[in-house]
Amino acid sequence: MSILVSVCGLSKVFTLHTQGGAQIDVFNDISLEIRAGECVCLHGPSGTGKSTLLRSLYANYKPDAGRIIVQHGGDSIDLVSAEPWEVVEVRRRTIGYVSQFLRVIPRVATIDIVTEPAIAIGVPAEEANAKAKALLARLNIPKRLWSLAPATFSGGEQQRVNIARGFMVDYPILLLDEPTASLDASNRNVVTALINEAKARGTAIVGIFHDEEVRSSVTDRLFEVGKTITMRRSFAAAASEAVA
Repeated sequence: MSILVSVCGLSKVFTLHTQGGAQIDVFNDISLEIRAGECVCLHGPSGTGKSTLLRSLYANYKPDAGRIIVQHGGDSIDLVSAEPWEVVEVRRRTIGYVSQFLRVIPRVATIDIVTEPAIAIGVPAEEANAKAKALLARLNIPKRLWSLAPATFSGGEQQRVNIARGFMVDYPILLLDEPTASLDASNRNVVTALINEAKARGTAIVGIFHDEEVRSSVTDRLFEVGKTITMRRSFAAAASEAVA
C-alpha cells in the first residue's frame, strides 16, 4: 500500500505569553507513516497531545520542528512549510477533517452545509445534493430537518451532520476526532460502516476513538502519542519568582 502521509521528527511547544512565557511541551520527535486503506488510531491517556497532533496534520497548528508530507494529486507537499494557498487546496481535495463539534455559518440550511465541500471541488449541484440526502438519511437525520439550520439540533444530530459533511468527498486522507463521542449505538454502527467503506476505497485514516467498540472495529494499528504533556517556565519567569 502506498504511503499517503509521512510524519518525520515532529515537535510542538505552546508558549503561554499571558503566563510569563511558560511553555507546554506537547510532543517531541514524532515519526509516523499512514498508508492507503488503513486506519491508525492515536492512542494514549488524556493530555498526551493526540488532538494537537491531529490538528497539526490538518495544518491548524504549526509544529516547531519536523515535516508532514502528504500526497496531493501527483505532488508531495510538506504542510509544515506549505504556503497558505497550498494548505487550502490540500484541504479542499486531499484531507478531510471531522471534529468533535459542528462549526458552521448561522442560518445556513443543513443540506447546504453538507453539500458545500463537494460543490467547492466542482461536483454538479444535483449530484452533490443526491449524495448529501443519502448520507443524511443513512445517518438518521429526519428529512424535515434538512432545510433547517442545525443550530437548534441536539448534540447528536449536529455531530451526524458534521459526519455527513466530512464524508461528502472521497478524500484520500481523512482525520477523525472522536466522531462517535455523542452518538447512540445505532448511529455509531453507521459511522463505523462509513469508516470501513472509506478504508476499502483506499482512504488513509487517522483518528481518535475513545469508544473501545468503535476503535476495535475500524483500527488497523495503534500509535501511542508520547507521555503526558509537561509545562516549563521561561527562564525570565523563573528568575522573577526567585527574586520575589
